[in-house]
Amino acid sequence: MAEKDTAAPYSPLGKRLRSLREEHRESVAEVSGAVEIEEKHLTSIEAGQDRPSEDILMLLLSHFGVGDDRADELWELAGYTAKHDHSQDQEHRLDDRDDMRRSATMMIMLDPRVMYSDSVEVVSNKQGVVVNFSQTAGPDAPHLTISRIGMSYDQAKAVMGILHQVLYARDNPGNTRRLGGGTPKTPKGE
Repeated sequence: MAEKDTAAPYSPLGKRLRSLREEHRESVAEVSGAVEIEEKHLTSIEAGQDRPSEDILMLLLSHFGVGDDRADELWELAGYTAKHDHSQDQEHRLDDRDDMRRSATMMIMLDPRVMYSDSVEVVSNKQGVVVNFSQTAGPDAPHLTISRIGMSYDQAKAVMGILHQVLYARDNPGNTRRLGGGTPKTPKGE
């Protein structure tokens, strides 16, 4: 029986992920920026030294637009799915995964809480920007990300415009003039 390579236990997975990246003609920097992991971490995943977390693997599969059959194969290579008869089980697993996605989406849509942050980081990649809002838990504690929002460059510009208008209106409550798109006021008696 062949011994498993302990230096690169996830080599088959890493090779397939690297192949996907190369098929999409993207650099390590572009993909790591898109899924927001360190380039060093992506390199070690592609080398088969590290196993991506389920979340990171899901982000990579989504980023590359991997179909269900290929995704299942990559999940198995990562050791997240037991290998056994796929006849009815595969349909059941796919249905469960779809249900989990729908549940997560519903939870996000129905959650009315407002999370306040004390720090923000904006990361740019070729798809657009990702805004990470975080809070600190104490003076020596690291920042805890409480929300991540991705958007296209056009949407980011629109959000900047809206923020500018809201902040201007707050700082100038007596000023009834509108920013952009308003009609100029003429003095009385003209």
